Amino acid sequence: QAIIRIRNQLKRNVTFSKICHWWRYLIQPSIISRKLTSATSSGTIGLLDEIPINPEYSTYKRYDASQLTSRTTPPKCVQMLVRDFIDDSLYNPNYGYFSKQAIIFSSEKEFEFNKIKDNLEFMNLVAKMYKEHEVPLDVTNKASRQVWHTSTELFKPWYGYAIAKYVVTEYKLSGYPSHDLIIYELGAGNATLMRNILDYIQKFEPSIYKRTRYRIVEISSKLAELQLQSQNVRNNKNVHDCVEVINKSIFDWNELVVDPCYIFAFEVLDNFAHDLVRYDCITEKPYQAIVIIDDKGEFEEIYEPVNDPLITRYLALRSRTLYKTPVLQNRFFRQLRNKLPFSPNMTSPEFIPTKELLFLEILKDYFPQHRLIISDFYKLPDTIRGIDAPVVQTRYEDTMVPCSTFMVSPGWFDIFFPTNFELLRDIYLLVCHSGKAKENIRILTQRDFLKRYADLERTKTRSSENPMLMYYENVKFLLS
Repeated sequence: QAIIRIRNQLKRNVTFSKICHWWRYLIQPSIISRKLTSATSSGTIGLLDEIPINPEYSTYKRYDASQLTSRTTPPKCVQMLVRDFIDDSLYNPNYGYFSKQAIIFSSEKEFEFNKIKDNLEFMNLVAKMYKEHEVPLDVTNKASRQVWHTSTELFKPWYGYAIAKYVVTEYKLSGYPSHDLIIYELGAGNATLMRNILDYIQKFEPSIYKRTRYRIVEISSKLAELQLQSQNVRNNKNVHDCVEVINKSIFDWNELVVDPCYIFAFEVLDNFAHDLVRYDCITEKPYQAIVIIDDKGEFEEIYEPVNDPLITRYLALRSRTLYKTPVLQNRFFRQLRNKLPFSPNMTSPEFIPTKELLFLEILKDYFPQHRLIISDFYKLPDTIRGIDAPVVQTRYEDTMVPCSTFMVSPGWFDIFFPTNFELLRDIYLLVCHSGKAKENIRILTQRDFLKRYADLERTKTRSSENPMLMYYENVKFLLS
């Protein structure tokens, strides 16, 4: 059944409705509609005059992701903002991608880099271990093998040691010994980073280790259970008693933390749901995208004037920065193009990180004395069309299959976004520091970060190549 679902999902890209959409792009790559077409009293607009909106859509109730958590199957006959559609697809506790599909690759043994010939041999070792890791997962359901790797797992413990060295250095400069070292990690996966960081502090900074408290905030019940058990399963000799696992979403956080603390978000922001907006080519008025799911489970994308409070807040904050969205540049060209036949009346799509803004607001309200450490992708290959658009993909029969739309069957596809770190920094300053510049907020590439804080001799091959510096070159750090 899973294989049939995936095949059907991939085939949907060649249904008649999708062909109509492709025809639209062949006429004009940035075209969305020639004329705003009212579908409801709220002013919803369709894609093209030639593809009229089904009037039945106006009877569909609008849901957000939190209203669907008790469902065991994806909804039908509903409207959803794009961020709620993506959030439900990824995080629904019953059918979401991270609830049933995703597994993080983790080798039982650490790589002995000094015994490896070169980077090519390391890549071959990773590929071999990756294949061995996939085989026992499910021999009948190839569509469910959703496995990926991270810097933490590939370069353990040295990557985690670099993070620990940075934190300890900053803690000594700003907090020790006036207060404890308190760390919150969001989405800890297999808990490998936690173990590596605490191992380092215990080994090299025993006096600080006695004052360390490590709290994991994990949305997945399955991973939270794994994190609680992982130390006993992996390493009976070194159980860290200072660890607490909190099984909840950071977006549900409601407890004030008055103590100074460090917030870790490693490859977390990329899966924060985004909203989708387009702008009137002449007036530059923004329109928010709505996903329609009909009675057959098919998807349609329609638009209405921005009225969602979170989208409104984000656009207002962004207007206070120096950022100018690329889709609104070259206004003269847009006006000239608008006079041509079949010209678009709306810009190309732009994905905006509204859930990221919610996260920053939670930091402001509940973690007033936090220090933030974010690591994530700042650029990605094979994204779908649009500014700051995501990669949408799944593994099918041991092959990664990229998709051309985010409107895919919930639970079967990973949807992850690049992060504009410079814009994130500016929004972060506005939300958490009232717009006041702070000299100690830094943005570094992962390579530069590791050059400063990692023991690079430990990850060097016999040929003097260093895979830890060569991998993940599309990752940046934000350090506040």
